[in-house]
Amino acid sequence: MLDLLRQTQAKRRQGPRGAFDLPLLVALVGLASMGVVMVTSSSIAVADSQHIGAFYYLKKHLFYLALGLILAGIAMRTELKQVEKYAFPLLLAGGVMLLAVFVPHLGMRINGARRWLNFVVLSFQPVEAVKLILVVYVASFLVRHRESVETKFWGLLRPIIVAGVIVLLLLAQPDFGSATLVIAVTIGMVWLGGARPLYLFLMGLPLMPALVVAATSESYRMKRLTSFMDPWKDPFNDGFQLTQSLMAIGRGEWTGVGLGSSVLKLSYLPEAHTDFILAVIGEELGLAGVALVIGLFATVVGRGLYLGLKGVEVGQRFAGYVAFGISLMLGLQAMVSIGVNLGALPTKGLTLPLISSGGSSVLMTCAMAGVLLRATFEINRALDARQMATRMPAVAVADANAAVASPREREAVAA
Repeated sequence: MLDLLRQTQAKRRQGPRGAFDLPLLVALVGLASMGVVMVTSSSIAVADSQHIGAFYYLKKHLFYLALGLILAGIAMRTELKQVEKYAFPLLLAGGVMLLAVFVPHLGMRINGARRWLNFVVLSFQPVEAVKLILVVYVASFLVRHRESVETKFWGLLRPIIVAGVIVLLLLAQPDFGSATLVIAVTIGMVWLGGARPLYLFLMGLPLMPALVVAATSESYRMKRLTSFMDPWKDPFNDGFQLTQSLMAIGRGEWTGVGLGSSVLKLSYLPEAHTDFILAVIGEELGLAGVALVIGLFATVVGRGLYLGLKGVEVGQRFAGYVAFGISLMLGLQAMVSIGVNLGALPTKGLTLPLISSGGSSVLMTCAMAGVLLRATFEINRALDARQMATRMPAVAVADANAAVASPREREAVAA
């Protein structure tokens, strides 16, 4: 027993050890793995119809996923205090990127929207990086101005104003889906950071009319808002995407028609490998596949929020707020994408994180996942340090008693 106590004390003297959250890591790997399988299944027909090679979108997806894994690995090895130090310069860089899409020849116009930067060999959507940058900035702000945020109405203004500027730039592109996501995550982070609900309600009052005006100011947005309520009223025009999605999910029933056997992905379902990939999952894997996707996202969000609360509790506030923000960002985006596929929400151009085919979306979602895992590592390290602080006195007393004990007593303890 004396040897065991000494070994415990020696282990504690090595210092606290962090650990990446295993359930979170498993869920993220599960989502990425399912993404590879479903992109393969859903994109072959699309690529064939475009005469670009059956596995074009799969190769593109794997390329960006590999780059994303490199970014995630770098993020997992970077102390968050280093990230916090550059929160404001990163925010400025994000704003510059959002403005750069309006520069001729640098910004790309696709389907009437200017959301991409053209880097010759590849294109990049700045909003995907801005989502992570905004989480880092708001988390940094909540750490530096915690008392003001918790007690004063004006303490909430700066992060809301920053989010508002980003929203205006996104609406100018236009990108209403990402704009809504940005403002929702900012408000959620500020609320979890301790802001009074009454202040948030008062601040949100003038935002509601602004969002209504933004949603109804363009005819195509109005069509999206009205068509999802009754897509069968015009199934070959405004309701086409949703009716095809609902038919795909309906064909899947409980266990699906089998992997690779989807019919609706054969040029019937638009964006089958991106925005409507959940419909393909529903058709091929059934309710079981959809439930698995929802369960994996629930694990990611649940573990992120839980460890975020633990981080705030043990004084790792920046790590905790970052965990809050990334969990909200991934969870809300997944909820919107799933809701669109099921006809519960109007059509938005938001992909299903880690599953949909994509370039910058896959890349930056992997980076987010790496930062989230790093946050869990530092939070678990702080939890271990707290446990050490509570156990060390007992171990020290046991060692001291053993040191002064008689030889016979030592033999008895050893036995």
